[in-house]
This record gives sequence, C-alpha cells and structure tokens, in this order.
Amino acid sequence: MKRSRDIVDTRRKQILQILKKTGDIRVMDIASHLKVSEITVRRDLQYLEDKKIIERYYGGARVRQEPQKNRRNEIAVCRDHIARFAASLVEDKDTIFVNTSSTALGMIKYITARDVTVITNNANAILEQKSHSVKVILTGGELYNIKGTLVGEFAKNNLLRVNAKKAFLGCAGLSLEAGMTTEILNEVDLNQAMLSHVTGRAYLMCDHTKIGKNSSFTSCSIDTITDIITDDRAPAEEVEALRERGIRVNLVRAAEVQGGD
Repeated sequence: MKRSRDIVDTRRKQILQILKKTGDIRVMDIASHLKVSEITVRRDLQYLEDKKIIERYYGGARVRQEPQKNRRNEIAVCRDHIARFAASLVEDKDTIFVNTSSTALGMIKYITARDVTVITNNANAILEQKSHSVKVILTGGELYNIKGTLVGEFAKNNLLRVNAKKAFLGCAGLSLEAGMTTEILNEVDLNQAMLSHVTGRAYLMCDHTKIGKNSSFTSCSIDTITDIITDDRAPAEEVEALRERGIRVNLVRAAEVQGGD
C-alpha cells in the first residue's frame, strides 16, 4: 500500500514540475510523457486542483495564477519587513542618507534611535510618520512630480556638501551584471552622490522581485556594493553569487508573509 501511495505522490510531483516548466499542458501530452492513462492523469489533476495548486480547463491544465492583488500585498509586506530591519541598524546621533525608494522611505517611521538626521531627496518624507527624535532634511532641487522626488544639480550639490554615517538606498534592480539600477535617469547622479559621501556602511534595500533583475540606468557597479538587505524569498543562487563577491546579504525573514490566505 505504501509503495502504491509513493508512486502516486511521485507522479503528481512530476505533473506539477511539468506544469511549472511549461505553464500549461494538455492531458494527452502528460499521459504520453508519463506513460500512464488519461484517466489517471485526470484523477491526479483533480487532486491538484482540489488543493488549489492548479487550474483545469477542457483537455488540459495550467499552474494556478496567484491573484494580482494578493501578490502586491505579499511584496508590500516583504518591503515593510526590510524597512523595519533597516531601521534597526540606525544608531543614536546617526546622520543617514535615504533615497527616493518607497522601501527606503518606509524605514523612517520605524527608527527608534535618538537624535537621528535623515537627509533625503524624497519629498514624500514630509508626510511620513516619524519619532520626535528624527529630523528630516530635504535636499531641495527640481520636483519630479510623477514620483515626488527632488532631482537636478541643486539637489546634487547639496548632497555633496554632507557626509552621512550610513546610507539606505532602494533600487529598481540589482544584478551581478548591471549592479544597482534605477528606472529614472535623473536619480542616478543623486544615488552616486550619496554613495560617495557615506563614511560608514551603505545598504541597498530591495525585495526578492528585484534581485537578479536589471532596470534602465546603472547607479553603481556590483563592485561598489558592500551590503544588501532583502527578504528570504530572494533566489538562492543569486544570493550565493552575491556573497561570493564579498557582499554582505542580510536576509529578512518573510516566511510568515501569506499571499492572501
């Protein structure tokens, strides 16, 4: 009996592996590939559908698509965990850089250290909740209305007059090939100014969806990066490759994050 159950479990795992690889497949093709009857395949597919792992359609099946809203909620919680962890790294009397990233901005409300000065080119920082011990200084500059960020020579020149102890920078993508990338060209020189004027550690904050991905414009190469804060859903092979380059990768636990369950 146990052997029979093992055979069934193995076959269902094989079907799921095929579906994950192909996206969708017809019953007859699964039956041919596994050398079993179509009736057997339909029973297995019914079991997987009952478990809400797949979706069946006439003559075939596909991997169950996670609702977009739930996916967005999952990523938002991961980013919030990253922000909380980043805030825990801030110490009394620190002056820190925070760039235009919403993940980096989110850390401000979690800072509990005293006499902290946040220097940022994110105009949305004035709306962010914060402790009375946290002071926010905006760089000034041209307001980029789409994102509510401050860019241009005025903002850059003001940043170059300051040295911060730590920097917390978000990004649109992070990979070995392209380094830290952003979607907005005007933000590149501001990110570079922050990185060049931090006397302590510079932390790149990015959730798992950005690890191994590239965006349009490079703010710094991978060799410039020393510290990353991401969640433990980041691709293991990418994390290992980053660590092999001598980068400290802080994995924030996101196991309790549920995609809408």
